[in-house]
Amino acid sequence: MHAISFIQDLAVIMLVAGMVTILFHRFKQPVVLGYIVAGFIIGPHTPPFELIHDEDTIKILAELGVIFLMFCLGLEFSLGKLFQVGATAFIAAFLEIVLMIWIGYQIGSHFGWGAMDCLFLGAILAISSTTIIVKALSDLKMKNERFAQLIFGVLIVEDILGIGIIALLSGIAVSGSVEPGQVFATVGKLSLFMIVALVVGILLVPRLLAYVAKFESNEVLLVTVLGLCFGFCLLVVKLEYSMVLGAFLIGAIMAESRQLAQIERLVEPVRDMFSAIFFVAIGLLIDPKVLLDYAWPIAVITLAVVLGKMLSCGLGAFIAGNDGRTSLRVGMGLSQIGEFSFIIAALGISLQVTSDFLYPVAVAVSAITTLLTPYLIRAADPLSVRLANVMPQRLARVFGMYGEWLRSIQPQGQSAVLAGMIRKILLQVGVNLALVVAIFLGGAYFADPLASRLSDWVASPNQQKALIWGCALLLSLPFLIAAYRKLKALSMLLAEMGVTPDKAGRHTERVRKVIAEVIPLLSLLGILLLLMALSASILPTLELLVMIALLAAGVSALLWRWLIRVHSRMQVALMETLEQSQDNHHR
Repeated sequence: MHAISFIQDLAVIMLVAGMVTILFHRFKQPVVLGYIVAGFIIGPHTPPFELIHDEDTIKILAELGVIFLMFCLGLEFSLGKLFQVGATAFIAAFLEIVLMIWIGYQIGSHFGWGAMDCLFLGAILAISSTTIIVKALSDLKMKNERFAQLIFGVLIVEDILGIGIIALLSGIAVSGSVEPGQVFATVGKLSLFMIVALVVGILLVPRLLAYVAKFESNEVLLVTVLGLCFGFCLLVVKLEYSMVLGAFLIGAIMAESRQLAQIERLVEPVRDMFSAIFFVAIGLLIDPKVLLDYAWPIAVITLAVVLGKMLSCGLGAFIAGNDGRTSLRVGMGLSQIGEFSFIIAALGISLQVTSDFLYPVAVAVSAITTLLTPYLIRAADPLSVRLANVMPQRLARVFGMYGEWLRSIQPQGQSAVLAGMIRKILLQVGVNLALVVAIFLGGAYFADPLASRLSDWVASPNQQKALIWGCALLLSLPFLIAAYRKLKALSMLLAEMGVTPDKAGRHTERVRKVIAEVIPLLSLLGILLLLMALSASILPTLELLVMIALLAAGVSALLWRWLIRVHSRMQVALMETLEQSQDNHHR
């Protein structure tokens, strides 16, 4: 009987969703909104009939919808795109998120809502909808315009920061408080996990997919992709992070494979089905009584979303050096909320820290702002012309001078090349150190099960710790040596730039050599002290630590070239995968 009621519910959802979305498509309205309306029609709050019998099963299917939405969002993400979007995306996204969280919190406080409701409201308002914006720009045939490319860049940064917000909210909801130390620790661990997952994933997953693709079977490839997606989500949950993070990351990793277009084509129907159920499930939760009771807060929040995002994103784009017209178009194009907001609202309900009214309020605000999106994008140009006409000449001159000043301070010629080299070296050092820290934290995390396995051969707990810590150090050697070499190259570059013959005279070369040797050694010492602090739970006694250090030094001296070769092969494999991915994205 359970199976029959489930099939009946699924039939009702799909039939009603199909009919409603046909109407929405016919009247050129967002299909996502049609799904929500379909859910509202068949929901328990809409008389005269209760058409859904097994809401729990529908909620489980809706969870799958979230996974597929975030997985496909990851597939559209590209590391190359992130580096190309430049300062505009980072400044606009950061300003938008900070301002909208503050505005949301203030609005909630004004209406007398609880602290958690206010915090979640701020987070709900912070992230714009990639799905809705891309659809609106496609319908308006504006996807290839410069302001649209800037919007896509902001959306990429927003998605990354949104994942961090979800992780932070989960931690705050569990502990019930916001402590700066806890926030920094959470952000640090999350960043570390994302870097390691992306680097290791990009080295392994595209090669596995390339091997599977040789069978020339869509079925085998789809099953492998789904297996990797759900398996990685499970791993992320075991590490006490959100399943949403896992879906996004594995999608971003698969975005770097040659089979990206084929994967997108295969996953699209599955995503469409489960994401439809997700949006219908949102509609099921809408209670007309709640909407009427909270009509005034909904109106205030909608106005805050439109004006707040226009201001924050437009200002961010302008600060980064874009002209007023482009900045306004960016701001007005991002003035709504969507699927990410539903995920954050659903998180509050699942953690039982937010009130029941917050979800339908978020849905109502999203529906109104979604309807406004195409009109706001169209209105941006006429509005920018009007603002330019009424703007005082002095203010226009100040804005013009700011743009000229910004262009003048950007590095040119050789300075730009040197700045690019320094950024590249620092990025490589950061990635290598992230991998080293991950190895030591992994050793500390699995210390107890490893110690129990070692107890048959090594009785002393100190010796067990020494073995675990020593193995972590040996595994880290290729990355530590690579970081040391990169730091040496950086210090030589800085010495060349900073120590000139007019300052050091005949001692120039000697001073440069000293700087080139001292900076990497001090940096390496600092790194080792950091590793000792992070792995304090598995740190052996000083005598054993000295022995491990001597052993590591001996291994490094003997296998120096081999360790460099191992790391170089990994680096080449990573760069080849990223370059192939860029070619795929350009096609």
